[in-house]
Amino acid sequence: MEVETRMSSYLDELYAHQEWADAEHWRAFEAHPPALKDKAIRERLHHIHLVQHAFLWITGPQSEPLASRKLEEFSSIFDLKNYAQEGLQHLNEFVKSLDPTHAELIIEIPWFRPPAKISIRQALTQAAMHSHYHRGQNATRLRELGGIPPMTDFIAWLHKGQPLAQWE
Repeated sequence: MEVETRMSSYLDELYAHQEWADAEHWRAFEAHPPALKDKAIRERLHHIHLVQHAFLWITGPQSEPLASRKLEEFSSIFDLKNYAQEGLQHLNEFVKSLDPTHAELIIEIPWFRPPAKISIRQALTQAAMHSHYHRGQNATRLRELGGIPPMTDFIAWLHKGQPLAQWE
């Protein structure tokens, strides 16, 4: 039971950090308007949050078909931000409610050929790591545009006392 509790806590921390870090990045982009108009940042933000929704779907009940939204379907960058917040909220709720035994169920990730067979826990870990990777790319691009990227390392979040996401 101790290992199961630690793993649940680990995923809880990863997802709380992910939401905080994503919100920090969104606020940094909003503070530097050229960032929100930048094609690379917009496309990467879309990709980050689309993948988060995809992993929520693939690890969840799959009661409806996966809704793969194109960037053009968002009427504004702020609609994409709302999509991000919604997905992260649902992911956090899912992770908090995840039974440790269920977390070890093997699922198929269909966008690989052949499909990847991994546990739900591993899929959720991948989703958090994927976002971390692309936040780094966006931080580099923000600096290139003259903005100041936020420090969103996991250890920085821990040092700050694990703050909740501040989207505004």
